[in-house]
Amino acid sequence: YIPPLIWGKSGHIQTALYGKMGRVRSPHPYGLRKYLTMPDGATATFDLFEPQSEHCIGEDVTMVICPGIANHSEKQYIRTFVDYAQKNGYRCAVLNHLGALPNIELTSPRMFTYGCTWEFGAMVNYIKKTYPQTQLVVVGFSLGGNIVCKYLGENQANQERVLCCVSVCQGYSALRAQETFMQWDQCRRFYNFLMADNMKKIILSHRQVLFGDNMKKPQSLSDADLSKLYTATSLMQIDDNVMRKFHGYSSLKEYYEEESCLHYLHRIYVPLLLVNAADDPLVHESLLSIPRALSEKRENVMHVLPLHGGHLGFFEGSVLFPEPLTWMDKLVVQYANAICQWEKTKSHCSDTEQAVSGQE
Repeated sequence: YIPPLIWGKSGHIQTALYGKMGRVRSPHPYGLRKYLTMPDGATATFDLFEPQSEHCIGEDVTMVICPGIANHSEKQYIRTFVDYAQKNGYRCAVLNHLGALPNIELTSPRMFTYGCTWEFGAMVNYIKKTYPQTQLVVVGFSLGGNIVCKYLGENQANQERVLCCVSVCQGYSALRAQETFMQWDQCRRFYNFLMADNMKKIILSHRQVLFGDNMKKPQSLSDADLSKLYTATSLMQIDDNVMRKFHGYSSLKEYYEEESCLHYLHRIYVPLLLVNAADDPLVHESLLSIPRALSEKRENVMHVLPLHGGHLGFFEGSVLFPEPLTWMDKLVVQYANAICQWEKTKSHCSDTEQAVSGQE
């Protein structure tokens, strides 16, 4: 990875550019929005994008994508990645986190949380049922990386027809990250404040459904102190006052412990690519021991750690102006292509061995 010469080696600038504009000259891929009714009455939505060319192995392959915190298919970094994946022959299904789209109302007193896999699982099941011949490449960005890894590890059946999984810029353990996210080094406390402010706006935009007179909502949510939400300056305060209560967790520690993918990673048996940046200001270096240790123990796991890239930045460019396509976009597609080629070769060798065995 070769970042732009003048500013590319600053994780803060990479992160700020991603946060402010997502990507430059972002394309506008055309997709169809799908709606799924969840058992609790929530309405999950995802956008479906068909491939624009034949895949490199000539097979039907779908990328099922989970964006970062409070993100959705209309975010520029998602649009750029989807457009590139489509041009490489992938169908793409992108989850819209529950409550994140400003024009979609909640239909139950619940929003997305740090590790809830229900909506992502519903999207994957829809793809498997609608396209019975397709194989899956699972992709998660930041918080989405936690969700997809937890989803795959929750049940062995969730890994059926999955070729590989890619997680980019996640922190692996919210419980271990909690303390580091309140520290001022690398300005994490400031980033925490900005993200908390954005979360407050999203929650309050759904205040009527979440906190209004609704017989279906959990008692713990009814008891939520809105004044604490208004004055919250960190994600941890919001998680403790609101987010954990959607699923009835009794404490913030229990919520972070149960919702993190840390305890599920060792149950993933498909090829797993874990990508972080050494200068990511949101993910403390102590958290990187988790993917490093896993990759040393498990043959199916690869941990990629470039020195630069920030949080979901990874912009490329010669001197000053970044290119529309990032190193991250290309890495995910190239890895998926390599796994697809490997699987096809493995399948071909198996068929050849069976044919030879039959002749004998």
